[in-house]
Amino acid sequence: MKSQQSHHRNSTVAPQTTTFSSTSLNKQRQYTHLHAQLAQLNAHLADTENLVRMTAVQALDVRFLGGYVGALMMGSARVLGEGIVGEKDNPTASTQDKESE
Repeated sequence: MKSQQSHHRNSTVAPQTTTFSSTSLNKQRQYTHLHAQLAQLNAHLADTENLVRMTAVQALDVRFLGGYVGALMMGSARVLGEGIVGEKDNPTASTQDKESE
């Protein structure tokens, strides 16, 4: 009987060891995969940080260009507005200009 009990104990111990080692192997594989994903995430965060910095610099440039274009539009509106105002003040001059063409 002892031989049957010891044989029975040995057979139950072997699957537990196999299960434990496969569980350990699965954990190790998952940790390796997690480490790779974290490294990729870190690289993407570094890229995002660089893009945010570049966007901040470009936003300042766009702000400058907006002011520049606004100034040009105000200047052109003033020049064109004076021409329109001049025509309104002297309607015979605009009619004479059209007739001479």
